[in-house]
Amino acid sequence: MILNYIWIGFFVVGFIIALIRLTGYYFRDFFQQALNIVFDQADRDVFQAIVDSTFQNAETAVNISIYLIGVMTLWLGIMKIGEKGGAVGGMSKLVGPFFNRLFPDLPRNHPAIGSMLMNICANMLGLDNAATPLGLKAMKDLQDANKNSDTASDSMIMFIVLNTSGLTIIPISILAMRAACNAQDPTDVFVPLLIATYVSTLAGLLYVSFVQRIKLYQPVILAYILGITAFIGGMIWYLHTLTPEKVSAFSGTAGNFLLFLIIILFLFLGIRKKVNLYETFIEGAKEGFAVAIKIIPYLVAMLVAIGVFRASGAMEFLLSGLEKFFALFGLNTDFVDALPVAFMKPLSGSGARGLMVETMNTYGADSFPGFLSCLFQGSTETTFYTVAVYYGAVNINKTRYTVAGGLFADLAGIIAAIFVAYLFYQG
Repeated sequence: MILNYIWIGFFVVGFIIALIRLTGYYFRDFFQQALNIVFDQADRDVFQAIVDSTFQNAETAVNISIYLIGVMTLWLGIMKIGEKGGAVGGMSKLVGPFFNRLFPDLPRNHPAIGSMLMNICANMLGLDNAATPLGLKAMKDLQDANKNSDTASDSMIMFIVLNTSGLTIIPISILAMRAACNAQDPTDVFVPLLIATYVSTLAGLLYVSFVQRIKLYQPVILAYILGITAFIGGMIWYLHTLTPEKVSAFSGTAGNFLLFLIIILFLFLGIRKKVNLYETFIEGAKEGFAVAIKIIPYLVAMLVAIGVFRASGAMEFLLSGLEKFFALFGLNTDFVDALPVAFMKPLSGSGARGLMVETMNTYGADSFPGFLSCLFQGSTETTFYTVAVYYGAVNINKTRYTVAGGLFADLAGIIAAIFVAYLFYQG
């Protein structure tokens, strides 16, 4: 429903702004003399620009989707091998001791623990098709242990906030979109995304733990949190000593190495489990083809609407206002051009994806806004959508502080993404 209003808003606001510009052109002498506002030929031709943008963006959406067919087919085939080879189960065992201590109100062997672990690990690996059913099953298991059937339990809140914080190890769709938008090295966002999404998840975890008074100084919890934080902090410190060129090279090299290492690891797991790798790859690849085709109407709808909003001048007006606002505080405002993606992501994943692609098409995939838009897309999650779907599945009406926790994690992810973007792109 929210996406419906946003989509309509792009067209309506675009039309109103364009109409004001056209009216201003025909009364340009009055506005120039009375208000010192200048309207020119671009204002006269604004509706032509809007109509042209609808055709251009529709074509762009289809071209990107065609490219995505190959990339998504490849990666979902690899992911299917990892899934059947036991990658999700292996990650669940790896984080199990840490996870058990985050849900003190659940018995150690409660069915919800396994479902939640599998869901979050599937999300981390980018297995959205497997993650959602696991997440809904986890909510059902948590509801069975819930004493108030219409009110979110502490465990539900912790689970959903961790879910909405968006921790992802393999951002397949973002890498594919960057490749489709002709990025020189599509994987150069891999390491920055890993840092930003970790900060988002850590912030959500700390927020909920503080509210629920979970003792984070337990040895196992401290070992996990401090160990990962020290690794991320050490990486940031090391990168800060390098020039922007070397930082970019490090990100690309590390990203490509880790991605191919994951492919080899998944193949090894499949061989160990005696999985027919070729047939399993084909099975997953078919899903990738279906996903890429399914994206086309959504991408066309959003890119055309955003194109109308930009061609009308409304986007320029919005970004100019934001730039002036942040400039009041003496901040560097290079990040403002990518902010619409950050604003959209908690509301709509497809809307944010459209804005990310539009930003890369407008400024370039390797530009600062193009780079940062990808970090915004990957370091936050569709908080309102996730809350609605997961709680709706078990008829929870009172969500307590779930949304606040999710938005706090989103805000931390946005701030981290901006910091990391300046670190990697501007030194």
